[in-house]
Amino acid sequence: MDNPSAFALRDETLHSRQQAPVFVLGAPRSGTTLLYHMLLSAGGFAVFRAETHVFDLLGPRFGDFSKLRNRRRLLRQWLRSKSFQVSGLEAVRAEELVVNQCHGRGDFLRKIMEEIARSQRVERWAECTPDHLLYLPEIKQEIPDALIIHIIRDGRDVAVSAAKQGWFHPFPWDRHREVLVAGLYWEWVVGKGRMLGQRLGSDYCEVHFEELLNHPGETLATLGAFIGHDLDYERIRRVGIGSVSSPNTSFAEGEGFAPIGRWQEQLDPQDQAGLEYLLGKTLTALAYPVSSGSARMHESEWRRMKAIYPRWFETKQWLKSHTALGKFLVRTTIV
Repeated sequence: MDNPSAFALRDETLHSRQQAPVFVLGAPRSGTTLLYHMLLSAGGFAVFRAETHVFDLLGPRFGDFSKLRNRRRLLRQWLRSKSFQVSGLEAVRAEELVVNQCHGRGDFLRKIMEEIARSQRVERWAECTPDHLLYLPEIKQEIPDALIIHIIRDGRDVAVSAAKQGWFHPFPWDRHREVLVAGLYWEWVVGKGRMLGQRLGSDYCEVHFEELLNHPGETLATLGAFIGHDLDYERIRRVGIGSVSSPNTSFAEGEGFAPIGRWQEQLDPQDQAGLEYLLGKTLTALAYPVSSGSARMHESEWRRMKAIYPRWFETKQWLKSHTALGKFLVRTTIV
């Protein structure tokens, strides 16, 4: 006879998973916003269309949240942010939560998002700041029930998209190689995210952007089972929050938008060869096809970039998270 206590434990675990917060994370330009808006369109999640930047910006900038003066500084900045504007919260209620009840980064995020969910009469919330992928240990330590979805996109398409945004600033001697630096950043973030995520066991999963677009119903069903939530594809299309129904997604009928494989048309042969040389092992490991006949006339330069940039990314991340210089590095507008 089955053990009744085992059934009770299983039911309790399932119920807990159905209410757990979900983090949709990945390298920038990998489809985090699209997948996040799909969750919101499915219903049952608090609708909050902004990135919170709690772990990558607010934490380093304002320091120890257990100190009252730091929480007051945090509140003043947050009340001027887009995050507060779209939260629907009253400033008085936000002050009560942040100043009187918050004692850490995860505590801040959970209390704010749970209050938003409560005001919207739903039980769950989700978060989609891409760079939070680099903070998985901190997230799981401070929000133990968090479920992590890591969305991964072909690094060549990410590099093309990210370079167009002008987000990357190569060293002066590489100023014409922005797309290669963007590709190296993708590889560094994805590699670090996978390493950290795989330590989380059943609370971490990966999904490919291409599978989400090519087989949305099946992919969403798999993700729904992972997070314990009904991600009905037809409902998501019908509700269509944000990126789900905007013209720049494959869900917009008749727009002819093709976000997969853009790199083949938009990169010149030299940059294609450079990206495949730099990212080839990672692309292959992720089941993305790589040309076997790439030209290597600039191989010595590519080797130099491969040696320098990942170390530079790692150094910047460490400085940002562990030193006083980090506060200077993140003195940007909190969105």
